[in-house]
Amino acid sequence: MGLVEHFGQQLDDIHLIAPTGPKSLRSPSWPAKSRGGSRGRARGRGRGFWQSPPRMEQLANNSIHRSAKKALSVDSPAFTPATLSVPGKTSTISSQAVNAAPFTPRGLASGTATPVPQPDIEATAPFNPAQIKEFTPQQNYDMPTNIAANGTAADAQMPYDPFSMSSVADAMPSAPYNPYLQDNSAMPSNGAGYYQPQPSFAAPAQPLQYHLYAPIGPHKEDLTPYQRTVHDFFIPNTLREELQKKSEATRQVMPNSGLPRLEKEKYHSLVPLDTNNNKSAAVFGFPSWVYKAQKEDGNYYVLRRLEGYRLSNAGAIARIKEWKHIHNGGVVSVINSFTTQAFGDSSLIFVYNYHPMSKTLAETHFAPTNRYGHRAPANEQVLWSYIVQLASAIKAVHGTNLAVRCLEASKVILTEKNRVRLSGCAVLDVVQFEANRPIHELQQEDFIHFGRLILSIATNNQHITVNAKISVEQLLRAYTPDFRSAVIWLLTPAHAPNTKNINDFLASISSHLVSSYDASLHANDGLNSMLMGELENGRLVRLVTKLGLINERPEYEGQEKWSEVGERYILKLFRDFVFHARDPVTLRPKVDLGYILTHLNKLDAGSNEQIKLISRDEQDCIIVTYKEVKKQIMLAFAELSKPAPVVKGGRIYQ
Repeated sequence: MGLVEHFGQQLDDIHLIAPTGPKSLRSPSWPAKSRGGSRGRARGRGRGFWQSPPRMEQLANNSIHRSAKKALSVDSPAFTPATLSVPGKTSTISSQAVNAAPFTPRGLASGTATPVPQPDIEATAPFNPAQIKEFTPQQNYDMPTNIAANGTAADAQMPYDPFSMSSVADAMPSAPYNPYLQDNSAMPSNGAGYYQPQPSFAAPAQPLQYHLYAPIGPHKEDLTPYQRTVHDFFIPNTLREELQKKSEATRQVMPNSGLPRLEKEKYHSLVPLDTNNNKSAAVFGFPSWVYKAQKEDGNYYVLRRLEGYRLSNAGAIARIKEWKHIHNGGVVSVINSFTTQAFGDSSLIFVYNYHPMSKTLAETHFAPTNRYGHRAPANEQVLWSYIVQLASAIKAVHGTNLAVRCLEASKVILTEKNRVRLSGCAVLDVVQFEANRPIHELQQEDFIHFGRLILSIATNNQHITVNAKISVEQLLRAYTPDFRSAVIWLLTPAHAPNTKNINDFLASISSHLVSSYDASLHANDGLNSMLMGELENGRLVRLVTKLGLINERPEYEGQEKWSEVGERYILKLFRDFVFHARDPVTLRPKVDLGYILTHLNKLDAGSNEQIKLISRDEQDCIIVTYKEVKKQIMLAFAELSKPAPVVKGGRIYQ
């Protein structure tokens, strides 16, 4: 065998026999420096080294030397080349190549052949989709034990019909569950299938101590010690008097007034609210009267009557529906409107909410108070409060594409201190319906009427239309430049095509908006503090009521002196200790509300403080705690509250 043939045979053995080591075959590379190679210098400008390639004889000798050192193993597995995909060419191997015999390399010099492993018949079997049955879900989605692999067993028929509601109807409760019932017997049956069972709620060992409370400020500091307790538990006398007057005015009736009863609209008990009998048609064009009336639903309303008005267009009264959507604190809510013949003529009635003890701005600021028939100018802070409230009301009205059209001092009411509301809304929309004036023109007139109203109150001049310029110049004498600028902006009409906007006016008085809002917050805090003072009065009334039911009861269940025997004798002594006490120095009855409230509060709280109770003849002296007295009150009241026995068949059942 020649050198070239021997070298080719070695290359075939290297490519056909897989290596035994973990390293794969690498492509031959030129050595970094060959033996016996010559160095030469390249010709040209640059200098470099060039290594000559090895000769063929040297490569053959190296291959023979490596093959002699490396032993070949006949037990190594056969080499199976991977299939390489050539782009643009399709595979020409048929499907029958799967059953072809494994590749066996050529025999080595030793003459032994590589053992051929037996192929797996199941693994090499062709895939047939027809032998696989379709998957059928079971009822409970659990694999039963009697089903063979790949679903060869018979499919079980599903007993559940998804289109039948009979089983669902049987599971649904007959009556709906009411979560607001305290004892709902249907709750376990309704919720057992949907919710996990919960442990029963354990009531707290002790009830909540509702008598433990903290008073909320603001507090008055200019009170003497004997006044402080009374002030902390009751509202101020001025506020109480005002509320009582409003309650009295609301329930006031005039049996012989001669006013009719509106049977169709169900209004009765009409009471006139006008302070004079002068018929004035300057504002609405018709004489108007105001009445307080009660409806059959128990609520009170104000009826504004336009005398002698005949409704010619049914669409005019429909404008009331638009005013019903306005809910603003500066507008008296419009309820309804109708015509009636009950007053002996054709009258138009407007129904509003009722605010008792209200006064108009004309009665408040233009009525004479001294012998000269003049009043002092209004305070600027009060006027700013009026401006902010009325501007808010105008914004709400203009926002619904309506106009106020009635900013007169006689039609703006003062319901509380510095609290104003518009009370004559929607009247001119019905009366002047046929005029059909543009709404933007009416809204621009609202600003002028608004400015005249504020200017008339500031200058104490009700008829301000003639000398408005002179009155504006007088504002600087008693008011700030900001107030004068606001009034001038309201009185100055806009030049066409420009128009005024209420939002621009509110932006110009933003600092006064904050001041008015802060004042309203302080007023709200004061009312909350007064309300907290009245919070605990109910429990004291209940406690005094229980004592009144127990003490001095002449007879109960055959006992003539039931209230004075046993543990109830302590309650009699406690009543004398609190309500029949005397001053130890003057021996006069102790009429001190603070003393009474102090002991009643300790009794209601069940304090452990001890008190000494002495009988009237000073023969008995008992030392007890408030807690023990409270326990006796609860036991005695429970005995009085038990139901009467029932007699059936000669037997008495408790």
